[in-house]
Amino acid sequence: MHIVATAGHVDHGKSTLVRSLTGTDPDRLAEEKARGLTIDLGFAFCTLPSGRQVSFVDVPGHIRFVKNMLAGVGAVDAVLFVVAAPEGWKPQSAEHLAILELLGISHGTVALSQISLVDEELAELARLDIAEHVAGTFLDQAPVIATDAADGTGLDDLRSALDSMCAATPTAADRHRPRLWIDRSFAAVGAGRVVTGTLAGGSIAAGDELRTAPGGQPARVRSIQTQGATAERIGPGHRVALNLAGVNAEELGRGVALVRAGQWHHTRTIDVELTVLGSLGSEVTRRGAYAMYLGSGEWPVRLRVLGPERIGPGETGHVRLHLPVALPLVLGDRFVLRDFGRGQTVGGGTVLDPDPQLRASLAKPDARPERMVAERGWMEATQLERLTGERVAPVLGPWVAAPEVVAGLFDDLRARVERAGPLGLDLAALDDVGRCAIDHLDGIVVEAGRARRAGTADVLADHPVIAELSATPFSPPAPSNVSQRELQALATRGDLVHADGVWYAASAVEAAAECVARLLDDQPDGVTVAQIREALGTTRKYALPLVGYLDRTGVTRRRGDLRIAGPRLPQLPPEPAPCRCSSA
Repeated sequence: MHIVATAGHVDHGKSTLVRSLTGTDPDRLAEEKARGLTIDLGFAFCTLPSGRQVSFVDVPGHIRFVKNMLAGVGAVDAVLFVVAAPEGWKPQSAEHLAILELLGISHGTVALSQISLVDEELAELARLDIAEHVAGTFLDQAPVIATDAADGTGLDDLRSALDSMCAATPTAADRHRPRLWIDRSFAAVGAGRVVTGTLAGGSIAAGDELRTAPGGQPARVRSIQTQGATAERIGPGHRVALNLAGVNAEELGRGVALVRAGQWHHTRTIDVELTVLGSLGSEVTRRGAYAMYLGSGEWPVRLRVLGPERIGPGETGHVRLHLPVALPLVLGDRFVLRDFGRGQTVGGGTVLDPDPQLRASLAKPDARPERMVAERGWMEATQLERLTGERVAPVLGPWVAAPEVVAGLFDDLRARVERAGPLGLDLAALDDVGRCAIDHLDGIVVEAGRARRAGTADVLADHPVIAELSATPFSPPAPSNVSQRELQALATRGDLVHADGVWYAASAVEAAAECVARLLDDQPDGVTVAQIREALGTTRKYALPLVGYLDRTGVTRRRGDLRIAGPRLPQLPPEPAPCRCSSA
């Protein structure tokens, strides 16, 4: 399937030609039929002689409806450019061609329409006029087919030319990341809300749950139609109509995208490459009333030129655009920029960074994913895919980074382990990347949350302070002959517990919890601190920190002066059943 847009000046016969090729009138509105003027987008499809299918997006040619034209050409594969032989090249012909060039469209066919209304000399002049204006553009070598929809002249030749054009035009790639820019939304009798658009990036199936962007509202795909037929699943590169459920109609206007949750980066700030039209009569600066056209939408944007303060006609530069809403954009998305104060197309280009990290004064964007990674240091591979649309294998855990960044991290971790000495490096001091990287270092062992050189004895194993505190578990002495760093390390590995200035062996805290469980087994309504103190055989100085620790860890809960069972109170083993045997 190929999507082909019409283009050209108003009254040059685009809609009439589409109707002759497809048998469908693309002018849907009553006003369009009454005035004989295309106002909004129209759609039709046909099968070419080879059996290849093509969908047409018929766009308005009048200057007042450029906004609607831009909504229709954002996701097409090729163009049928129509020039009327009696009138020749016109201003809107030039603007449409410029817009198509800015959007990166590279395949097209030219129809010289209404050919029966001119003689051979005027027809040849029209051909020369077209050749002059398309020189150096993607239409430079495009076939020019003389046609007349009124009497059928040249329609077979046009079908053959469209067939050849589609054969040379790549179809949409399936990257498993569907995105549908809505160009129509309406209520269908007996079906509910229906939206249409050109599907790109991936497939959609009936039953899928999508999200609106902007808005983030869920929308379930109830059913799918394409070319008038129902489909259970549809791939990219098709015109589709989706019957949606579970979403308000207000969320589904033109310019809204439908995407899968978690697959796209939604952004309000983008760095782009902007090519300014050579025909523009002024330079592009931050002063101006600009609108960006991308997908099927129009958004007012604030603009800042990166580097120099202005970009002249015919020049290419980098700018930062600030959007009023967050959109699902990716590296390489094409856009058109217009000055809606002056009503003219300024230029267009591609998105270089959907999530700029550097201040505008420092930003030097380009289209390399490596640059994105370098500016961030470390980033998850899934996030890089959301920004670039390309899958990259992680280099460490789920992350990607430049080789020199990975080597630098490994060197830093080795140095930190060396400085930590026999006690080892506490992994709690590392971030997620560091904790993942430490497992990949040769000659480093990780035990009990600390990393040390392989072959180094574990100085914390059977540490004498544990036995010292365990000797009088509920009235422990102040630790002696041990550093604060060692105490913290023992606590991290679960050998010691620090509670309100008192150090306890972990086994003492477990025994205290079991003791409280027994007390509460006898007195479920609660026990006092004094009762706990007496049961442990200690003083208030040591009982209060212990009880406070049990409260904080959920073993007990305080209710007035009593302690009652908490969610983590140990379960006592069941008492053995009494023997019921009788002696013989």
